[in-house]
Amino acid sequence: MTPSNPPVRPHLTALRRFAIAITVLNILGHTVLGFEQSWAQPLVALATTYSMELLLEWVDARANRRKPRFAGGFREVVNFLLSAHITGLACAMLLYANERLWPIAFASAVAIGSKAILRVPVGNGTRHVYNPSNFGITVTLLLFPWVGIAQPYMFTENLTGVWDWVLPGLIVISGSYLNIKLTHRLPLILTWLGCFALQALLRSLVFGTPAVAPLMPMTGVAFILYTFYMMTDPATTPNEPRGQMAFGAAVAATYGLLLVNHIVFGLFFALTIVCTLRGLGLAVHALAKRRERAVVDVPARALVETPPSRATASDHKPQEAEGVGVALGREA
Repeated sequence: MTPSNPPVRPHLTALRRFAIAITVLNILGHTVLGFEQSWAQPLVALATTYSMELLLEWVDARANRRKPRFAGGFREVVNFLLSAHITGLACAMLLYANERLWPIAFASAVAIGSKAILRVPVGNGTRHVYNPSNFGITVTLLLFPWVGIAQPYMFTENLTGVWDWVLPGLIVISGSYLNIKLTHRLPLILTWLGCFALQALLRSLVFGTPAVAPLMPMTGVAFILYTFYMMTDPATTPNEPRGQMAFGAAVAATYGLLLVNHIVFGLFFALTIVCTLRGLGLAVHALAKRRERAVVDVPARALVETPPSRATASDHKPQEAEGVGVALGREA
C-alpha cells in the first residue's frame, strides 16, 4: 500500500495558480498584448528575486540552526520560490524604466528584502507588513522620479473588438475564483470597489468635474490586476471580514486624499500607507500584550521563587514544648 501524498495547503494552491496566471500574462503581454518593456527586464527581475529569496533564507536558517525551507528536492525549491516568482514578474510588468535594467533589479531586491526586514510580531512569530511587489514599486517611484508605471494601454494595445472585453473578463473571473475559494478576500474587494467609486463621486461633486473621469481608472486592466492580485495579499491583509472591509475602505480613502493633493501613483502609495498604519497597530498591540503578560507573570513567579520566610521565636515555642513533653515521656 503506497502512502498518500500530503494535502496541499490552500495558500500554496493560491500561490501556484497566481504564479501560473502572472507568467501567462507576461508571456502574452510581450508577444501579443503590447508590453513595451524589453524581455530582459522580467528575466533580470526573476534572477534578482530568486537569488535574494534563497540567500536570505539560507542566512536565516544558518542563524537559527534550522533546515532551509527550500531543502528537500526540486519540488520544495519550486514551492519556496513561488512568492519570489510572482514578486519579480509583478515589478517588471508594472514598472516602466525605459531600457534600463537596474531600476527593475532594485525594485525586486527591495521587495524581497522587505519581507525579511520589515516584520512585526504576530502571535508566536512575526509577519511581514508590506505586499512585497507594491513596496518595491513604491520605494523605486519615490527614489527615482524618472521611473514610471506601465501605462494602462500597454495591457491591451494590440487587442481590438471583443477582445478588449475578453481579457479583462478573464482576469476578473480568475481573480474572483482565487479570492473567493482560496484567499477568502471577497469582503475586501467589494469594499474597496464600493469605496473607490464613492470617493470618485465625492471628488466629482466637490470639484465640479464629470463623474465619468474619476471612475475611468476602474476600467483599466492595471486596476483590475491591482484589485484582484495585489491588494488582496493574504499575508499583509486582515483575515476577519470586518478587518478586510476597514482595510479596503482605508486604501480607497487614502487614494482619494492623495489625488486631491495632486500626488500621482496613488494606488501604490495608498496601499503602502495603509499597510504601514496596520503594521504600527500590530506592533503596538503586540507590545501591549507583552507588557500585560509581564505584569501577570511577575507576581506568579515571585510566589513560586520566593524562599520560605524564617520562623519567629513564637513559632518555635509549641514545637519546643512538644519536644520537651516527648522527652519527658520517654524518660518516664
